[in-house]
Amino acid sequence: MKTPIHIAVTGAAGRIGYSLLPRIVSGDLFGPDQPVVLQLIEVPSVLKSLDGVLMELLDCAFPLLENAITTTDLEEGFRGVNWALLVGSVPRRAGMERKDLLSINGRIFVDQGRAIQRNAASDVRVLVVGNPCNTNCLIAMNNARDVPDNRWFAMSRLDENRAKVQLAEKTGRHCREVTNVAIWGNHSSTLYPDFLNARIGGRLVCEVISDVGWLRGGFIQSVQQRGSAIIHATGLSSAQSAAHAIVETIRSIAEPTSTGDWHSVSLCSDGSYGIERGLVASFPVLSREGCVEIVQGLQTDPFGQSKIAASISELREERSVIRELLKN
Repeated sequence: MKTPIHIAVTGAAGRIGYSLLPRIVSGDLFGPDQPVVLQLIEVPSVLKSLDGVLMELLDCAFPLLENAITTTDLEEGFRGVNWALLVGSVPRRAGMERKDLLSINGRIFVDQGRAIQRNAASDVRVLVVGNPCNTNCLIAMNNARDVPDNRWFAMSRLDENRAKVQLAEKTGRHCREVTNVAIWGNHSSTLYPDFLNARIGGRLVCEVISDVGWLRGGFIQSVQQRGSAIIHATGLSSAQSAAHAIVETIRSIAEPTSTGDWHSVSLCSDGSYGIERGLVASFPVLSREGCVEIVQGLQTDPFGQSKIAASISELREERSVIRELLKN
């Protein structure tokens, strides 16, 4: 029996958590022979609901679930964890400006970053999902300075998956034939899904799709606004697709990248492609032996450069709103 991996999940009683937890303990995340310990964290007002979620998990009798706890205490929740999945955050409500959301959630991620630094295992890795995830990740990372910057990630895989589906539907192909899709910038309405370097059936997208107007317009907008479209259709935000993207993100980080492809994740910029060092932005990356590297040398055209620049500008603006929270 392998040594169990300890995984903390915040916002574990929410819709994403409800979809995610069975995937973790069924072996989808780390394989069919890797036991896990779940450390489920929630705010006091929904702890009873979280206890009910755990009851259901236990009733499934998952062989890989070694142990599980529910808690409102960040110290207990992050103690000894190898992975911290920061899913929970306050959602944006009607009449709330983005800066208000940044300020409210920012304080939450200050506390979580500090608790991770004090309690997590020495090999901890952190994936931030709660929005605005790039800047929340920046806040938590800067409040846990003993945890190396290359252990921090924010999710853009859901945007990558959405882009693949749109390209596949446009061409009547299956999404598995779509590769090399890069998401650049912020996980927001300014994100840039890069069609210039993407491929369908091994061919460049621009060789398969001649409708440049759609690629520069409808395609980008459909990816940027997909989350809003789902809320409009169902009255609820994405949950199953977000949970699936979390699983894919962690597996893509932990496992070697398939030859000739890459995946998208937000991480601390090292200055590649002129993106300011220290910002948490989405890049195309490769994973090799547990290390994540930004793909270098990709072609960008003036259109793509302008889109990336706009998204990076938004990240700078968000950082300016929460700058005081970065001082620990």
